[in-house]
Order: sequence, then structure tokens, then C-alpha cells
Amino acid sequence: MNNQIAEYNAVLRNKPALEIVRWGIARANYRAIVSTNFRPYEAVILHLCVQIQPDIPVIWVDHGYNRPATYRFAEQLRNRLNLNLKTYLPKLSAAHRDAIYGPIPGIDNEAELEKFSAMMKLEPFERSMKELTPTVWFTALRKVQNPYRATLDILSEDETYHTIKVSPVFYWTDADMEAYLKQHNLPNEWDYFDPTKADEKRECGLHIK
Repeated sequence: MNNQIAEYNAVLRNKPALEIVRWGIARANYRAIVSTNFRPYEAVILHLCVQIQPDIPVIWVDHGYNRPATYRFAEQLRNRLNLNLKTYLPKLSAAHRDAIYGPIPGIDNEAELEKFSAMMKLEPFERSMKELTPTVWFTALRKVQNPYRATLDILSEDETYHTIKVSPVFYWTDADMEAYLKQHNLPNEWDYFDPTKADEKRECGLHIK
């Protein structure tokens, strides 16, 4: 499989993002999903996916710690793109978790931060993947985001969820993303916070095999 993925990556390397999405949808056997957290630039991947499959399930884990602006942005995009949004919540609300376990752990407490991530983000995401059983998972991962993601490529095999992960904008720069938003008159939102990461260069665990 790895050899085949390497071959496909070579073929897709210089293809337009929309063509990469079309390629993935064609191989998904009606079991493609796209994940989002409604962070900055997320309108790009969502707009790309719904152009090819308007009813593609959009997985959003709402951990309960989002800024008000993120919730407003999510609603704006849901209405604008007519998203088939599937929202998954942790088993504990943010208020309940904080009352029992205290404030969100900081980056200086890796063990507690991992527990927090597992409870508030990974468990609901795992539940979503078990329910939807996708064969193709579209993401907005980009090479420039952090050192771990720089080791990936447009296609990668996700052994945890038994899917092919497709990142159509993997080689895009921030300028590329800005240009796409402008070209398609899409909204963006910078007021965003991910409590499971604590630092932009840290992975929360969703994309680590």
C-alpha cells in the first residue's frame, strides 16, 4: 500500500486541489468525510469538498472550549455552503470537566494535556469515525503548519482509522489560502483557540498514526 500511495502522491503532486478532491471522492465508494475545527482558512477545504460532493459528511468535534467567534463562523459556513455538519461532543461538557478536573492543562504538563485531549477531542472523534466508517478522509493539513506535518504528503494511510487521508492543499502557502478565499469570496475567522494543543507546533493526536 505504501508503494502505491507514493506513486499516487507523485501523480497528484502538481494537480489542482479540486482535481485531488475529485480523485479522492471517486475512490471513496460513497464513504468520504471531511473533518474541520473551523480554525482560520477552513473555508477552503470545505468549499473544495462540497463542490465535488455537496452532501459530504463534515465532522466537527466541538470540545466546548471554542471562542464565540468560532461558533458564529461555524454557523456562517454551515449556512453559506449548506454543510452536512455532523457535530460530536465529549461525554462531559466543558463546565463539568473543569469542575471535576480543574483548568485546562498547560504545555508544561504533557501527561495531563494528553488526558485532556483524549477526553475532550479524541474520544468524540473516534466515535464519529466508528459511526461513519469512511474509506477516504479529507483534511486541511498543510506542510507549513508544523514539523510533524512536514513529514506527510497529499495522501497518507491512517492506520488508526483504516482510511486514506487526503490533504488537497498540503503544499499550499498562507498566501495561496488567502488568494482562494478572495477568489471565491469566502469568510475567514482568526479568533480561534484549540485547548488540546497548547502550542501551534504541538499535535493533539488526531493526525498521528
